[in-house]
Amino acid sequence: MASHPERTPLDQETLRAALLGPAGPYAALDVVATTGSTNADLVAAAQAGAPDRAVLIAEEQTGGRGRQSRSWASPAGAGLYLSVLVRPEGVSPVHFGWLPLLAGLALTRVVRATAGVTAAMKWPNDLLVGPAERKCSGILAEAVTQPPPGGGVSSPAVVVGLGLNVDHRPEELPARPQGPEATSLHAEGAVGLDRVALAIDLLRELDAVERVWRSHHGDVVRSGQLAACRQASATLGRRVRVELAGDRSVLGTAVDVDEAGRLVVRSDTGQTEAYSAGDVVHLRAP
Repeated sequence: MASHPERTPLDQETLRAALLGPAGPYAALDVVATTGSTNADLVAAAQAGAPDRAVLIAEEQTGGRGRQSRSWASPAGAGLYLSVLVRPEGVSPVHFGWLPLLAGLALTRVVRATAGVTAAMKWPNDLLVGPAERKCSGILAEAVTQPPPGGGVSSPAVVVGLGLNVDHRPEELPARPQGPEATSLHAEGAVGLDRVALAIDLLRELDAVERVWRSHHGDVVRSGQLAACRQASATLGRRVRVELAGDRSVLGTAVDVDEAGRLVVRSDTGQTEAYSAGDVVHLRAP
């Protein structure tokens, strides 16, 4: 897919100068012209021993991966398609489910501050922007479970990937027959569309959020991140439908995100239950 003629390619050296050690928080950063999936590539790199805080950014993805094995493609030069490898030493894997929520927190803060548009997270992994609450980004975290080649022991690892629609024109946005309509920062009138600046701000904020979480050994209550994620949520207080496996669904009101990162819903039958997975649909109040 050809890049739009007005789009400036990402400058790998500028990104490295801003983000790599010793002054920056990241160990490695590469920008590639095109790939199937940055998450798949970085999972493979993690299995080969890639270090904590390695970053891969693509100008174009031809086989991006989303939740529940959904795939998508992205036009060249229009968005930010990146993945980050983290090895959260000192954090129990039972807390790793918080990583996509923390990435969403970082993304929400940066889109508000850098792009100047309203933004909030639809649980668990969609960024909604603008007054119509259209989808502008999705997040996928994948645990790396296979041992490194040749055996041995590697530290637990998670790859956190996201795709942010930055400069997409209407005809480049994917059709979404279900869920919120797709949009981009450009379509929402954002004041900041410089992808290098967005990438730097996002990766710095993601590092800061993850570092606080790691320093508290994954305790989101003591770190204050549970409260921050609640405040950044577009789902809490809303009437929702939770679509579950086996064609089951629950209607009710989203009342909380608990310490495990689960969405707590008070159903129309009066029962309160926490969900760790499922598609959440925002419904209009009756």
